[in-house]
Amino acid sequence: MKSTKIFVIILIILILIAGTLFAMKIFGQNENQIANANGETIENKKEEQEVAKPKTLAGDSRPIAIMIDNHIDAMPQAGLLEADIVYEIIVEGGETRLMLILQDKDLDKVGPIRSARHYFLDYALENDAIYVHYGSSPQALSDIDTLDVDAINGINYSEEDFWRVSDKYAPHNAVTSTEKILKIAADKGYRTTTDNDTVLNYVVEEVNLENGKTANTVTIPYSYANTVKYEYDADKKEYIRYSRDEKQVDWDSGETITTKNIIIEKAKNTTLNDSSEKGRQTLDNIKELDGYYITNGKAIPITCTKTSRAGNTVYKDLEGNEINVNDGKTFIQICPTDSEIEFE
Repeated sequence: MKSTKIFVIILIILILIAGTLFAMKIFGQNENQIANANGETIENKKEEQEVAKPKTLAGDSRPIAIMIDNHIDAMPQAGLLEADIVYEIIVEGGETRLMLILQDKDLDKVGPIRSARHYFLDYALENDAIYVHYGSSPQALSDIDTLDVDAINGINYSEEDFWRVSDKYAPHNAVTSTEKILKIAADKGYRTTTDNDTVLNYVVEEVNLENGKTANTVTIPYSYANTVKYEYDADKKEYIRYSRDEKQVDWDSGETITTKNIIIEKAKNTTLNDSSEKGRQTLDNIKELDGYYITNGKAIPITCTKTSRAGNTVYKDLEGNEINVNDGKTFIQICPTDSEIEFE
């Protein structure tokens, strides 16, 4: 009887030990599963965050700003298709000139490249870009020196670096490549990385201006010589660009030039009172300007505030909030204050 009790006690102890070991094993597995699940969740969140970052002007490569001819004899141009931002501002004779902002692009041909104008420097500086031009106005040449702009003047280089093509005539036919630009920049000791914030507040989540006015067609008259128009392609959710009633296309591929975003700024331009008598312009842009942000077929009024030549322009809605901008290409149209902009 005594031996039976001892046997039962030993059996109970063994059962308890076995149960404890089994419970520990199950708990350990569950703990590992929880750890794995948490790890996977963290990893998934990390991957989602990486995917969710805007791609426009991402990374630390320093952008390049390139002056592009927009005369009718210069069209079509090379580089508009790949640009991250394109600025368009009026110059002498009622013409406009373009400035491309490019980052991490490998282009065999960019152009036609034209001469510098001093107020374009303000936008090269705020993008922390290396400024590329072919010739210069006296005001721009002086400001490049005064403002210590990292600039490359193609007129000072050989035809191996900047060359003229035969299918257009001078002065509308000077071109270069991004490879040549970067090589010259390296030779000049220019910084090739940047830690500046992007001028535009790009976001991945689609921006739809629900309370905006309809903007399926946007018309921006710069002068008697040039009217810019955009037509919205609802299927592709982008705008097709026209200049002088002509659809703009890429020089070599013939691909249509489109953009995700359009920003309009209205700035007063006046003729410089200098001895050149060439009608060159200046721009009253270091202040708060009225404008519009346009995307996905809608437009809202905004303010565009620039407090210094090198300072970033800050774009806000009329409630004072900095606007979110759809990830993608943006044309920034800095047009005369009397430009009668039309939305349809």
